[in-house]
Amino acid sequence: MSDVWPQSLRVSKDRKSLTIAFDDGQSFSLPAEMLRVLSPSAEVQGHAPDQKVTVPGKRNVEIVSVQPNGNYAVRIGFDDMHNTGIYTWRYLRELGERGNELFAAYEQELREKGLSRD
Repeated sequence: MSDVWPQSLRVSKDRKSLTIAFDDGQSFSLPAEMLRVLSPSAEVQGHAPDQKVTVPGKRNVEIVSVQPNGNYAVRIGFDDMHNTGIYTWRYLRELGERGNELFAAYEQELREKGLSRD
């Protein structure tokens, strides 16, 4: 997975998903909510595992910007003003391949903490 390279990035018209196609033929549609709640930013991930934040209430979040960050990543901005996550090609690929599993774990965290996607 170290050589993953995107061929295209496309935000949907409703701004609810980002589609990324890789040069090996794999393509993934990543929901904005998943991108937001699993943001690689320090604000969400913390600086240590025990600092990770479970972000509730993002079911209807939208993507407002996708900015290149060097040649290895993009910075995604959301309509809730969160824009500090740097999404590497590798991380976007991981979200495409493991997104269902990672999002299910997020939903479990919400339940355990009495929080909601709404």
